[in-house]
Amino acid sequence: MPDKCTFEYAVIRVVPRVEREEFLNVGVIVFCKRPAFLDMKYVLDEQRLLAIDPAIDLAEVRLHLQAYEQISKGIKGTSPIAALDHASRFRWLTAKRSTIVQSSAVHPGLCFDPAATTDQLLQKLVLL
Repeated sequence: MPDKCTFEYAVIRVVPRVEREEFLNVGVIVFCKRPAFLDMKYVLDEQRLLAIDPAIDLAEVRLHLQAYEQISKGIKGTSPIAALDHASRFRWLTAKRSTIVQSSAVHPGLCFDPAATTDQLLQKLVLL
């Protein structure tokens, strides 16, 4: 049986109007040092987001989420941040900010399979 590994995760949120502090959970980002793992998955429920803010620019939100995904996957040429190591990319993506896409506080955990854990967290924290 494989050993458990320590991981960290945060919930990715869309905050249409920062001054109102209302948000919709849309994804999760999971980092595991050993094995080297960083992944971000999201599901954008446009109808729920429009219920919070009918004037939101969905195309802009999608661009922000795609940038998060590209950085988390380390896709070279998309951003200087994407060229950093896993830990640095995770820390950059989960840093506090006042923008339309934000993350929750970072939480720790133990798992056997970081990819499966990413799917489980997405199901539990975003899709339910």
